[in-house]
Amino acid sequence: MANACTLVTLIGLGACSGMSQQGQNTAIGAGAGAIGGAVLTGGSAAGTVGGAVVGGVIGHEISK
Repeated sequence: MANACTLVTLIGLGACSGMSQQGQNTAIGAGAGAIGGAVLTGGSAAGTVGGAVVGGVIGHEISK
């Protein structure tokens, strides 16, 4: 599971090359939050989505 998450994250980060810095930080935060949420909640969908939302907001706000 962890290897699949890492692979998906790396592929997703490659798609960020044409994005603004704020967009990249939002995407990276959402990805990291999703992984963290999944790990902390044992893979529950709600934990994964919640982590992605929180991570995306934090990544977005860091850029300001």
